[in-house]
Amino acid sequence: MQREDMVYQAYVKILEEELIPAMGCTEPIAIAYASAKAREVLGSLPERTVVQASGSIIKNVKSVIVPNTEHLKGIPAAAAAGIIGGKAEKELEVIADVTKEQARQMREYLEESDIQVEYLDDGHVFDLIVTEYAGQEQASVRITDFHTNITLIEKNGEVLFSKTEGGSPKEEKTDRSLLNMEAIWDFVQTVEIEDIRGVLERQIRYNTAISEEGLKNDYGANIGSVILKTYGDDIKKRAGAKAAAGSDARMNGCELPVVINSGSGNQGITCSVPVIEYAKELGSSEEMLYRALALSNLTAIHQKTGIGCLSAYCGAVSAGAAAGAGIAYLNGGGYREVVHTVVNALAITSGMICDGAKASCAAKIASAVDAGILGYQMFVNGQQFYAGDGIVTKGVDATIRNVGRLGKDGMKGTNEEIIRMMMCD
Repeated sequence: MQREDMVYQAYVKILEEELIPAMGCTEPIAIAYASAKAREVLGSLPERTVVQASGSIIKNVKSVIVPNTEHLKGIPAAAAAGIIGGKAEKELEVIADVTKEQARQMREYLEESDIQVEYLDDGHVFDLIVTEYAGQEQASVRITDFHTNITLIEKNGEVLFSKTEGGSPKEEKTDRSLLNMEAIWDFVQTVEIEDIRGVLERQIRYNTAISEEGLKNDYGANIGSVILKTYGDDIKKRAGAKAAAGSDARMNGCELPVVINSGSGNQGITCSVPVIEYAKELGSSEEMLYRALALSNLTAIHQKTGIGCLSAYCGAVSAGAAAGAGIAYLNGGGYREVVHTVVNALAITSGMICDGAKASCAAKIASAVDAGILGYQMFVNGQQFYAGDGIVTKGVDATIRNVGRLGKDGMKGTNEEIIRMMMCD
């Protein structure tokens, strides 16, 4: 693939669009972002706030700690964080600069103000409207389809911005339908490292730091530490343990940022940290690591394109399969080893549900990374799953399409039932 090729340039752009920093679980951060933007438009501290959110957002905010809030959970906490300490211009790092005084003010604000939560069912899996009121003034911000995609801004009933009317605060995302495993492999072999160095260096730095933090301190169920204590330091377990530790910290209030993938910090951790650990173990060159990370990240994005941003299908599955692809590459695997690793991994763990962001995500990450590594070990030992074995079909891209159907369409009812269970708690 030549540097001037349209597909080459698109793949570089996709990595730049997807591998961005975020602090905390991205669904509560999206609420904080919308809330901060609405307050900016309102021009004063709101007396009352209404947060309307789709079921999948409610599911992912219910149980996760919002960073920089002194361990507050839930939609009202996320909204208050954005209102009191948010900087809308920082998008997914909107509450990165919250002070201790502002965190104290959040608690007071939650006690004194009225923040209502309403279920929003308007045909979008990811849909969020924050409306803030102060006296006779009101401001509303809507985010649809992905975490920073503001589609509507209103003040006092006047539309200030609407995507349906042609305006856009930023360009549309690069066409993800250009992704396929053969082209991804070609890109990984030919990409000029300087074209991807910036985004991948930041991913290595940020995601390694939060993984180390998760092992150093007490977060959630401490899955990463439990794995290392139970199974020892073998690389096949350490890779999953280090990724799980990053999630331990992220799901439980750690204030370090993460470089995300497909809108998810957990997926960003899962498709990077195991690859980084294998590169250390194998003594891989910096160039090999960067190419392996490009492969892992693009493979994860390719899978998530069909599944969608939010689903009942656990995103760790696709990220773990992608990590397996990167690990196969670092071990000297070619295209056949990589694609069979992905198919084998998907055959093992597809169907693992997403029941919201919380401490158990770390355990699911460890399982998904195990599946990615097993998928590779199967193939190098002459074993594989074949077309007709369940959802596996002929060709890696066709199997990925099946997974997309499963996650987006087949598990729609599952997602609705999970949301009903969680809203009854």
